[in-house]
Amino acid sequence: MYGWIGQLLRVNLSSGECRVEKLDPALARDYVGARGLASKILYDEIDPKVDPLAPENKLIFMTGPLTGTMAISGSRYNVVTKSPLTGAIAASSSGGYFGGELKYAGFDGIIFEGKAAEPVYLWIEDGSCELRPAGELWGKNTHETEDAIKAATCPNARVACIGPAGEKLVRFACVINDKHRAAGRSGVGAVMGSKNLKAVAVRGHGGIKVADGPDFRDAVLAALAKIKANDVTHGGLPTYGTGVLVNVINAHGGLPTRNFQTGIFAGAGKISGEALAENYLVRKKGCLACPIACGRATLVPGGPYAGHGEGPEYEALWSLGADCGVDDLAAVTKANYLANELGYDPISFGATLACAMELYEKGYLPAKDTELPLEFGNAAVLVETARKVGYREGIGDLLAEGSYRLAERYGHPELSMSSKKQEYPAYDPRAIQGIGLNYATSNRGGCHVRGYTVASEVMGVPVQTDPQSPEGKAALVKAFQDLTALVDASGMCLFTTFALGAPDVVSMLAPATGVPYTEASGILAGERIFNLERLFNFAAGLTKADDNLAPRLLEEPMPEGPAKGKTSALAQMLAEYYQVRGWDEEGRVTAATRERLGL
Repeated sequence: MYGWIGQLLRVNLSSGECRVEKLDPALARDYVGARGLASKILYDEIDPKVDPLAPENKLIFMTGPLTGTMAISGSRYNVVTKSPLTGAIAASSSGGYFGGELKYAGFDGIIFEGKAAEPVYLWIEDGSCELRPAGELWGKNTHETEDAIKAATCPNARVACIGPAGEKLVRFACVINDKHRAAGRSGVGAVMGSKNLKAVAVRGHGGIKVADGPDFRDAVLAALAKIKANDVTHGGLPTYGTGVLVNVINAHGGLPTRNFQTGIFAGAGKISGEALAENYLVRKKGCLACPIACGRATLVPGGPYAGHGEGPEYEALWSLGADCGVDDLAAVTKANYLANELGYDPISFGATLACAMELYEKGYLPAKDTELPLEFGNAAVLVETARKVGYREGIGDLLAEGSYRLAERYGHPELSMSSKKQEYPAYDPRAIQGIGLNYATSNRGGCHVRGYTVASEVMGVPVQTDPQSPEGKAALVKAFQDLTALVDASGMCLFTTFALGAPDVVSMLAPATGVPYTEASGILAGERIFNLERLFNFAAGLTKADDNLAPRLLEEPMPEGPAKGKTSALAQMLAEYYQVRGWDEEGRVTAATRERLGL
């Protein structure tokens, strides 16, 4: 095969057996790879109603056909499973260098099934594989784990692992690779921990064949020219990283503050990408084959929050900062370091802490249930809870369940800012209408990178739409969701789509794979993937009722700023969305749509 390696590795953790399987070319063609291919395998192989933390659930690492090639930002791999946070499908993408290394070692992906009797890690080298004891690694953080595995295997190995949060089954634990890149959302790290799988380490020296080298090179160079001509991918992102959005979204009145009680944070400038660059930036960092380099290597040189690492990204600056009312950049940065080292999602953590703070300040969460004063704006509490949640210590044990279960425990589930029990990211739907529809309909719960309409509604990419108007947002959300599924499946980074569209993606996919993808067939593949995920979720027990937003966003008008007086117009947008999706009035994929998509 071209683009794809053509081999999968199936690892039965219960028996210790590793088996090489051939990749079905027809499945690869129809589902492309990464998120798409792994979701299809999960759909075919598990009972959608399985307990996510049971051995019968499967955990799939999957690359795309462009992963590891010279394609623009072709670094991505996906971790796909059933989520312990949402009960829905989880597909979490990560960059860095691990995905490319897996292909160089001879595999497109790994299917983990069962549960090891004792902690293990998987060592892969040039087509061979071995499960090794990981008892001495259990309890180590992600940085310590990577260092120890490299010392035991190869200094140039690439490592994806869990930290204490994954071991302790924190419902939003993530998988960390290359120390600082994360398959971050939906609790994929908890599933890994439930299987007693501490890490996957890979070293490979192979190559990736492409079908038409000259055409592929020309397509990549044409795409690169667009990246370099774009203000976002060659301006804001490389200069300030994703944190450039803090002031931008705050100015639009859509930066959720103190658990979405308002959309403007007075301290935004203190935690912005500009402030990070001025105070703590050491250098920019990029993933494999990336000309954007949005990553930030940072250092807090002194004080109570001294440390070094990477980030925080925009989402963490918001979740650990504005959402918790904290404007101390050093504290926010330290909390982000802890999230990476302990191995959990800072979006869900910060949003859950913000929920706890509101519960506490309103008297719903009694002081006797927490050893810390959970007050908005308390930087010391932010950092201490960031440590506690990774080990499920004290109040951290309650926070580790996520905001919905926490708020439900205290009788106020309406204070969880989440859809399908996954916490929202850093955009208030009252100020940016389309992103609210995307939150509600995202197959993995509250998420911005399933259909990032902020690009259009705020940045005017590819066209400017009115952020406060619901008109036309159903079609806009569908278009973004389908393109995103294609990009995720290809192995490229979503940030490329600030400059590139579906024609650019398929211009690289076709000569890489030899499959004559067109813009239409590429978008159709994305639509197929999105609908397959929907079918999984409905089989798992989700319904139209789960396509919803937190009551605050529907009922409480924005109190200030450009969106003052606005609520989310979800009901209007959702009915239209079901129509443009080809679903019935209950949100079910119709037989006609299934037939059209080959599902």
